[in-house]
Amino acid sequence: MKLNYWKTLKVGLAFAIIMVFWTAYDYVVPLLLEHAYGLPNSVRGLVMGLDNLLSLFLLPVFGRISDKTHTKWGRRTPFIVVGTLVSVVLMIFVPISANQSLKDGEALRTEITETWAEDYSYTDENGVTYNAAELYTMLYEKGAEDSDYADYTFLVQGGINNLEDYLGIALAPLDENGDLTEEYSRYIETGINTYASDQVYQKLTLNNMTSLIVYMIILFFVLVAMASFRSPAVALMPDVTPKPLRSQANAMINLAGGAGGAVAFLIYTITLLINPTGFIAIFVAVAASMVILLALFLWLVKEPKLVRECEALCAEYGISNDDEEIPENLSNGTENADGVKVVDGEEYKKYKRSRFISFILILASIFMWFMGYNAISSNLSIYLTKTLNLSSGLGGIISGISMGISAVAFIPVGILAVKIGRRKSIMLGFGFATLSFILIYFFASSPSAAAVYLYTVFYLISGFGLIIANVNTFPMVVELASSGDTGKYTGFYYAATMSAQAITPFIAGLIMDEWGSKYLFLYSTVCVALAIVLMIFVRHGDSKAPPPKSKLEMLGAADD
Repeated sequence: MKLNYWKTLKVGLAFAIIMVFWTAYDYVVPLLLEHAYGLPNSVRGLVMGLDNLLSLFLLPVFGRISDKTHTKWGRRTPFIVVGTLVSVVLMIFVPISANQSLKDGEALRTEITETWAEDYSYTDENGVTYNAAELYTMLYEKGAEDSDYADYTFLVQGGINNLEDYLGIALAPLDENGDLTEEYSRYIETGINTYASDQVYQKLTLNNMTSLIVYMIILFFVLVAMASFRSPAVALMPDVTPKPLRSQANAMINLAGGAGGAVAFLIYTITLLINPTGFIAIFVAVAASMVILLALFLWLVKEPKLVRECEALCAEYGISNDDEEIPENLSNGTENADGVKVVDGEEYKKYKRSRFISFILILASIFMWFMGYNAISSNLSIYLTKTLNLSSGLGGIISGISMGISAVAFIPVGILAVKIGRRKSIMLGFGFATLSFILIYFFASSPSAAAVYLYTVFYLISGFGLIIANVNTFPMVVELASSGDTGKYTGFYYAATMSAQAITPFIAGLIMDEWGSKYLFLYSTVCVALAIVLMIFVRHGDSKAPPPKSKLEMLGAADD
């Protein structure tokens, strides 16, 4: 039994539609919230988590509804079509609703950050007026307490260990070409950008919440539309793939999703390089891309035909996409009126209980994995632009390069799961991510050229971990499902991922606000380490070798 890679890639177009949106959303929306509203890390994390809280309830519901849906187009396709079309119509209004706040916020931000203008003065939300020297003095003092204003240890290590040296750099920020000096970018820019964001939040956002409220209402409807087809789109793969081949198939689905993410990456990177606040153009291009991918999906994928082909293949090899086969030692040998073996007794109850415990442990491990990884992904664009002082476009290029290179692992990862099993593969992926986060915490958490290079390499390591984990976690969940419950179990999978993504941006934001941005990676390390511990105790849901096609093949295998 071999996987039809081309057919599976076509099925993955549904996931590519999803990933175009979410890849752009995770990178661009934090930037939009930062530039338009200047939200603190914790508040921004709360906003970023609300969409996942909504999905936590909606994804299992729509997954279950699609299980019960029967149309001539199949169970999942109607949800994919309607959900995509409604989403692309609504999403255009997300950046439009924040556009005026964006203009006002950028004007105030420019006023504060360009402190080298003649006769500079600025009055904060409390009515205190600063000249340039007074403002930088205040930032220097804040830096001793809050590393988001200036990592004080980093300043001392760089020889900037007194206020006079600090002001010398701060008050002479431009070189002979009119560009910011390297010293200003390394030691001063992070602090003043953080202060500017604080002032946008204090002076503009808190005094006029209407724009943010309207933004959240529109976003709510967009996320409902996206949630309506995410579980059905993902459940389509197990519907048309025999259980033994699902890790390999999920690798291809993730490869298709990666292609969708690459489309989003090109859209937002090119746009942000041209215009750092071109959010409307980004959302329009993302919506157009989703429509094109939907058209390709409808042209290439005929769901009912693929389901029939899967059923025929399972019948040919004598396997089932229903519940896991009962081990022979649990059968009591009796048969019911239909000639089916009856399994009961204490050993069988222990077996079912063990399966259920494994199911819970898998979901708990997935939960902790997403607690760790989403804490970073939802704050990545802010970390790159505010901590490492990169432009939003350059930050997108660096993260995109790391993920693009790691994408070569998709197909080998599917094969790896067949060789060593899903559980061991997942723990290997978690291990890569943990290593990456620790290295970034220690060596890539201050604004310097070396830190940027090291970050790029270390994030590449986490990209490999992400791919290995994502390829295998979902198949472990649906391995324990019957063919009639695939959508429901897909919903359970997303309940675990979305509940984590609902709360971790807020927790990570609190940690960043309290101790500094680099502690984001230490927090994620702890979360992923817990995911590894939980996965150690899982006993069911692993991949099994495809069975031989006939009794002659079985005899041949026995002879070998």
